[in-house]
Amino acid sequence: MVTSRSVVVTGLGALTTAGHGVEALWTAAATGVSGVKQIVLDYEFGNNLRIAAQVQDFDLERFFPHLKTSFFDRVTLMALIAADEAVKDAGLAEALPLGPRTSVIVGTGIASLGTIEESSRNMALTQKRPDPLTVPRAMISASASNVGLVYGCTGTTFVVSSACASSAQALGIAFHMVRAGLTDRAIVVGSEAIVTPGGMKAWEMLRVLSPQLCRPFSRGRNGLLLGEGSAALVIEAEEVAAARGARIRGRLLGYGTTSDAKDMLKPDVGGAAEAMTLALADAGLGAEAVGYVNAHGTATILNDSTESEALGRVFGEKLGTLPVSSTKPIHGHTLGAAGAIEAVVTIRALEEGFVPPTINFLEADPACPIDCVANVGRSHAFDVALTNSFAFGGINASLAIGRAA
Repeated sequence: MVTSRSVVVTGLGALTTAGHGVEALWTAAATGVSGVKQIVLDYEFGNNLRIAAQVQDFDLERFFPHLKTSFFDRVTLMALIAADEAVKDAGLAEALPLGPRTSVIVGTGIASLGTIEESSRNMALTQKRPDPLTVPRAMISASASNVGLVYGCTGTTFVVSSACASSAQALGIAFHMVRAGLTDRAIVVGSEAIVTPGGMKAWEMLRVLSPQLCRPFSRGRNGLLLGEGSAALVIEAEEVAAARGARIRGRLLGYGTTSDAKDMLKPDVGGAAEAMTLALADAGLGAEAVGYVNAHGTATILNDSTESEALGRVFGEKLGTLPVSSTKPIHGHTLGAAGAIEAVVTIRALEEGFVPPTINFLEADPACPIDCVANVGRSHAFDVALTNSFAFGGINASLAIGRAA
């Protein structure tokens, strides 16, 4: 049994409010162009908040003309489109089926909300019979199963659902599986389709949405803005990637995860700090090795101050000169997809030697004593980054990612 292997990222894919593709996402993140817009809903539940980072134009048939789109919820459509780009980027499109040594792990917080809402509404309001495909569309594992089906992946396949930490945990678990020799390759996807009438109304009632702008770590911040989309990463054992001459885009170095076990909604400093500490320990690195933190940074009052304090515990005096940013004002808070989307952004930042900005920043908040890269991105060569995902339910995940070479 192989006990430890280097793990590399060989393929990236994304579908976000910025458009189709990783480069659309990176360009928006690097230049600070927000995809938050007036949303379009098929019907309403008295929705008062009408802005989000909604994906409004994508067509699965353009990518998979042979598939019957009626089989898929929107969350699965998004997962398939991101996976398509990542598999092609990894140079595996002509190597199908990928077989028993390729796994599929998807992270999603809410999964097939659109299908569930539509079916429930039809039955309750019109006594209309459910569509015969409701179950295969709505089951939480549908996205992972369909990605595996398209690419012939007969290895371990499952979905991780842990709120906003879902796809960060999916990536961390896949990383450990590849490193331990349990699989040679994994297609890891984060996907979320939360911008539905019921989804928007439920979050509105929670009183955490901003009616205007998302301003992470800034004085005057007043809540998050929802987003939807997907991102995919193909990860492989380095020896497997090298044997086929694959291009390496980044390295997964360490993963840490904790549970606060204290409160469903209130974040805990200790849990967040310990997740980062564990990620660094897993990577065999000290805090001084980190050159950038892609923060969870939701722009709620408590989240940002708590994350700032946790960063202080981990980095100490270094925190004052450590670039930190949140890209959520660009692509929205995509809940279960956030970890994967932000991992893609982090890898592109490592490739370019450039830290994307935290836009909409007004002025520093004494409760967030960090080196926030405010409004304009920053050229900055670095070799290691942390990307954080801290979820409702007190589930924390942090990933240490390294530059390809």
